[in-house]
Amino acid sequence: MILGILKDVKECEYRVICTPNEVRTIVANGHEVWAQHDCGLGAGFPDEQYEKAGAKIIDTMEEMYAGCDMLAKVKEYAPIEFPLIRENQILLGCIHPAGHPEEVSALLKSKCIAFTAEDSHRFGSPNNEAAGKLGALFGLESMLSINGGKGKFVGGFAGAPRMNVLILGGGGVGRAALSVLHALGANCTVMDINMGVLRQLQFEYKNTISTMYCTKENIKEILPKTDMVLNCVLWPKERTDFLIDKEMLKTMEKGSVLVDISNDDPGAIESSHETHHDNPRYVVNGVVHYCVSNIPSAAANSTSVAYAAEMLPFILSILNNGIEKTCVKNGYYRRSLTAYKGYLTHEETSAIQSRPWIRPEDILGIKNEKLDFAPPATVTRSDNFYKK
Repeated sequence: MILGILKDVKECEYRVICTPNEVRTIVANGHEVWAQHDCGLGAGFPDEQYEKAGAKIIDTMEEMYAGCDMLAKVKEYAPIEFPLIRENQILLGCIHPAGHPEEVSALLKSKCIAFTAEDSHRFGSPNNEAAGKLGALFGLESMLSINGGKGKFVGGFAGAPRMNVLILGGGGVGRAALSVLHALGANCTVMDINMGVLRQLQFEYKNTISTMYCTKENIKEILPKTDMVLNCVLWPKERTDFLIDKEMLKTMEKGSVLVDISNDDPGAIESSHETHHDNPRYVVNGVVHYCVSNIPSAAANSTSVAYAAEMLPFILSILNNGIEKTCVKNGYYRRSLTAYKGYLTHEETSAIQSRPWIRPEDILGIKNEKLDFAPPATVTRSDNFYKK
């Protein structure tokens, strides 16, 4: 098979899904690799390194789509790419299908086979760790007086108190943010709806952090004394309420900071909307908002190296074993199947977009096989199945 490594076209996206190291392994497994010109340049991997690893450099996106059996990239597939997708072509990327109906329509129309990478991680995505740690640092940068913040230093100085930080969500992103902010001396409070997570964090940090059950009422209580909020909650897309609404922001001191790392649309923060690295901040009711949707791209080399290592087994499984065997052997890969030859196979997207869907094991004819187990990717359920 021919694997194509695409150059991401999303604004300010510099990551690449395969570095030259992964190319060597894929070529050693007997496959051909095409790398789009400058696909890894923003992450520190020029074309020459891909050529030395055994890849063929291809000048244009159009040539890549015309010649590759499988195409992989980091982020979503953009409208400029929709007409190029071919029937039976295999696509891999962070598609985020539930929030991108036009993209889903294009995938279904093309009759390709598409996997959404964010649902494929058994042990969590390196991008989550990167988003949490970098989001914390960008929040501290936003707090600086020169960026519109109120000028508080994270750990304080002699005679000046440290920052009070509220982290919403104790999952992978929240834990990563906490590790940075706690180490730098912030007074941290973590909110979550899982008491087991809160107990574990209390134990891990030897009771040097505060924890609270996550409710809107509890947030209202401590928001006036909070300098910075980091939203790390994966908010169910069918919800129309918010954890923090615009009125609640008025209780915070002017120049306080809100970092929406999750950045869902719709999401848990009413005042949040997507920004990019070239213009990352805006102000609502006196609170500085940092809402970049692809935070990990700021450290493109490190995140690409970590993410490429995570994605290599998935890519190799598809190339070596095919779609059916891959989905039998790994339930996390199976649940990430999003579109299959004109059929939607992604449950959350079905529920959010009111589209009929079919389970991957049914469309692939593998339901009677010994399937590797994986829990659903989200709490959102759909019984809107295709009619027989």
